[in-house]
Amino acid sequence: MATFLSLRSFVNWLLLRDASPQLLVAKYQELKHQIPLLYALLSLNALAVAFTHLEHAPHWMTIWIPGVLVSVSVVRMSSWLKRSAVIDAPTALRQLRRTILLGSLLAAAYISWSLGLSQFGGDHEQTHVAIFIAITVIGCIFCLMPLPQAAVAVTAIVMMPALYYYLSFGDAVYAAIGINIALVTAVLIRVVLSGYQAFRSSVLASIETRRLNAEITAIAHTDPLTQLPNRRLFFSELPERCAAARDNGHDCAVGLIDLDRFKAVNDTMGHIFGDQLLQTVAQRLKEAFSEHGLVARLGGDEFAFCIEADGCKATAFANTVCEAISTPYVIAGANVSIGATCGIALLSTVGDEDSLYDAADYALYKGKSDRRGFATLYAAKHEALLRADRAIEAALQSANLSTEMEVHYQPIVDHNQRVIAVEALARWNSPVLGNVRPDIFIPLAEKTGNVHRLTLILFEKALQLAVSLPENVKLSFNLSAHDLMSSETILGLIALIRRSGIAPAKLIFELTETAVMRDFDAAEESLTLLRALGVAIALDDFGTGQSSLSYLRRLNVHKVKIDRSFVADVHEHGGQNLLAAIVALCNRMDIKCIAEGVETSDQLKALNELGCQAFQGYLFSKPLPEAQLCQWLDGHYLTDGGPSTAETPRLAGAIARPA
Repeated sequence: MATFLSLRSFVNWLLLRDASPQLLVAKYQELKHQIPLLYALLSLNALAVAFTHLEHAPHWMTIWIPGVLVSVSVVRMSSWLKRSAVIDAPTALRQLRRTILLGSLLAAAYISWSLGLSQFGGDHEQTHVAIFIAITVIGCIFCLMPLPQAAVAVTAIVMMPALYYYLSFGDAVYAAIGINIALVTAVLIRVVLSGYQAFRSSVLASIETRRLNAEITAIAHTDPLTQLPNRRLFFSELPERCAAARDNGHDCAVGLIDLDRFKAVNDTMGHIFGDQLLQTVAQRLKEAFSEHGLVARLGGDEFAFCIEADGCKATAFANTVCEAISTPYVIAGANVSIGATCGIALLSTVGDEDSLYDAADYALYKGKSDRRGFATLYAAKHEALLRADRAIEAALQSANLSTEMEVHYQPIVDHNQRVIAVEALARWNSPVLGNVRPDIFIPLAEKTGNVHRLTLILFEKALQLAVSLPENVKLSFNLSAHDLMSSETILGLIALIRRSGIAPAKLIFELTETAVMRDFDAAEESLTLLRALGVAIALDDFGTGQSSLSYLRRLNVHKVKIDRSFVADVHEHGGQNLLAAIVALCNRMDIKCIAEGVETSDQLKALNELGCQAFQGYLFSKPLPEAQLCQWLDGHYLTDGGPSTAETPRLAGAIARPA
């Protein structure tokens, strides 16, 4: 049984059945360089032996047989020289097995011819044959080292009959030559087998190294949470995919997908739930893009894709993807719904792949404002807007914010039309661009990283006015999402308050629901610091965000400012009921309710009837520079510090709303 198993193992080894695919290819590639040398060696040596026996042996032994053998060797040599170095494992296995077989047959033919030739001639000619056999064996062993099966087979086929032949002479010298060649051959076979093991180990080590490198590369190019390609892979492949689309005669579309309401879900349900939601979104994206190009996660809740498509097809496909993402999810037994907005840019529109991402990002930015939940295609109108934004960004970077920025103020009055606060509003008069609207430059300041410096400069200017305000008139100042997320900004605001000497109770910080929901935990931490100082907190644009009542309670806000869109519908039945509900909610939670955007006396009357406590809008005053505000306040306050309500209608009518 043991003999059978050993024989079976030997046959498996001889037929290369246990070799790995990579090792087979490596053997073939190494032999491609060495076997042509072997055939050249055999051909030259055979011709040399035939030449020395021309006068001693028949022509069929010195011309025809070596001619055939050399011709076959040259054909095989040419065949190997013409072969490609790139080959698959099954083909390599066939070629290696053929090499073992043909090598054995040629070895048998050469040894038979050479031993037959040694019967002719004298001692010199016979010695030449012995040298030919020795050189042939040594050459075969070393040239076939990557394929030890062939080396062993050829050596056995050559040496066994040669040794028998020389021992049968009955001559001590020839017997010694045969034994010497056999011993040297045995040693060389051992050396070659050891060398092959080193070759095999080197190949396997190289294979393992390539495997590890491939794994490391895959890890480096894969998002660990969603298993989608990551930002690095997306941007490294983008130029190649653009070039491929161009070569195929197609357009290339790059899209950015941003999840809507994900932040609220993540903060409400927890980060583990948010991670599971992202994984499910990623699975839907994989299914949608299985046959449509590349999709990757850039970070957070932002994804990107690259497909070959024109504008119509790309937009339709992106809308389908957004719809798929918006389908409700069931995760850990909870039902949740989010949305998705997409911005798309075409290579044919933008012109070069380096600008594709920026264009798609701008289309996404516009889509978030104008077409949330759908795809927005970057167009020529966006190009003009993008150039304008870049001009504003450049002006912001080089602006002297301390001199170019100023603060205007809009009064807030109570139900008796007494001024209770003024809201500070940023204004920018650029020497390069002229007056720039705050709804344009503030988002760009956030984008360019200037908002921290801008907030502190504007707040310091506003504090200078707060010192001269009547005692019962407060200063209200707006904070952006970036302000709330920046501990540096919050600490800077606290330092300015302490340095000014103003009582913190005279200050109100306004923030929007959207700003709070971007990172509720960070916002709550910032607001805790501000409340501890003694300032009041107001929630601006109430009703337009996605915060829940539990968040309203946790934030412990002092005031709520109802968005102007609700005030505009105060005379409609549905709008009136909604306003009544908001006012009742605020009264129930002991939160002062302020209505924004009050423009007509009828609106004011209706809001008063609903129980609203304070108002702000063009009915009372537009935002005013500091000097005009002081004049306006002088008209509203008597020498004893009380309000002059008689002045209000006259002033409100005199101030026209600008176009």
